Amino acid sequence: MTQPAPETIRTPKTRIACDGTGDGLADAALGHPRVWLEIDTDEGFADCGYCDRRFILVGGIADKG
Repeated sequence: MTQPAPETIRTPKTRIACDGTGDGLADAALGHPRVWLEIDTDEGFADCGYCDRRFILVGGIADKG
């Protein structure tokens, strides 16, 4: 059984960047190295390997909001 992601972000884009800061502009020391994630449309989400944020594709299969 999987644990729920600590933070879930809904996005209309399938390719997103995550640096752990939330806005991409804050002090990088507060986050992690920027990584690019690709949301697989068959799953509808992608998880960041550093901070475990889950990015959900708006209108995708995983979108419950």
